[in-house]
Amino acid sequence: MGDADANDTIKVAADPQAPVTRKGFLISIKTGEPTEIKERDVFGRCRVVTEFEKLNRIGEGTYGIVYRARDSRTNEIVALKKVRMDQEKDGLPVSGFREILILKSCKHENIVNLLDVVVGKSLESIFLVMEYCEQDLASLLDNMAQPFSESEVKCIILQVLQGLKYMHSRYIIHRDLKVSNLLMTDKGCVKIADFGLARLFGQPCQPMTPQVVTLWYRCPELILGSCTQTTALDMWALGCILGELLSHKPLLPGNTEIAQLELIIDLLGTPSEAIWPDFPKMPAIQNFTLKQQPYNNLKPKFQYLSAAGLRLLNFLFMYDPKKRATAEECLHSTYFKEPPLPCDPKLMPTFPQHRNLQSAHNIKSISGSHHHNQSVPELPAISDLLGSLLKKRRVE
Repeated sequence: MGDADANDTIKVAADPQAPVTRKGFLISIKTGEPTEIKERDVFGRCRVVTEFEKLNRIGEGTYGIVYRARDSRTNEIVALKKVRMDQEKDGLPVSGFREILILKSCKHENIVNLLDVVVGKSLESIFLVMEYCEQDLASLLDNMAQPFSESEVKCIILQVLQGLKYMHSRYIIHRDLKVSNLLMTDKGCVKIADFGLARLFGQPCQPMTPQVVTLWYRCPELILGSCTQTTALDMWALGCILGELLSHKPLLPGNTEIAQLELIIDLLGTPSEAIWPDFPKMPAIQNFTLKQQPYNNLKPKFQYLSAAGLRLLNFLFMYDPKKRATAEECLHSTYFKEPPLPCDPKLMPTFPQHRNLQSAHNIKSISGSHHHNQSVPELPAISDLLGSLLKKRRVE
């Protein structure tokens, strides 16, 4: 390469936003000679992350930290998710690649929209730019003064079902469905987020890693070591979410796999080959000694739920994943057609943005200490005390 070409290269590298002034080339593997890149094969460049002003940190996903940020070009508020590169030395981790691939292929109002992929100065700095949603269900459940009404619960679950039906029809399994991965806009639109563990599947199903899905929402076949994963594991997690919204606290909050399996048995009874033909063939079945509990306790647990609602829960909590409800079947459930009817998403209540308020409070405290140059003990806010009390009651 000549000196002029080298200088041109340095100029381009120094200004990532500068237009391309010369044609690039690749080295041919066959001949070792430079091969010109045709215009039709040049797709442009990634934007740089410095074009986004980080406002505050709002959470952490399975494979990345999430910030609220402002796009300097459009002034739009977006969510900026940094892809984790902890264990990766060569290129993009496969989890990040899958998330980008899957989100790019999904266009649905109940699935979070991926707007762009931007980069930082180093190879380790890769960010996903996604539409911003004001709330996540986990923060809402911890901080809201009174729980969702049954009409509002139906509205939320219907939207999640519509998103799941879309995903599953395109052979996508989320594999980490939980309340903290369900986002809500101020217009009441619920969106499924955090696709860090999502996978494409086919027929017949190929073996996958069983250690997925947060423990409280993990289906029994995964706990028992099944490598075959289908859309049924998302449907079990949805049943846990529905139970949590109806009972105003986590339905199956186990702290170990053994404890989780015992909670499932306490609620649904002990599984058997009669109701789950593949039960004796589960790889990890010999690691567990299951207690004998013959009763289904969904009705005592949800005393005020209608017969249609109990049928839906039982359908979602089928031990045999082949018999478990699909998203499309659930959408036709009579539970959503009986009073109280699901409310319109636009009529869902609005809430303070707790994640942003907390961040703003921290920033104000830090700046105040710099100005006064002394530490002044600060009493907790009433909202913080109420939030802590509600969270404690949900866990109990």
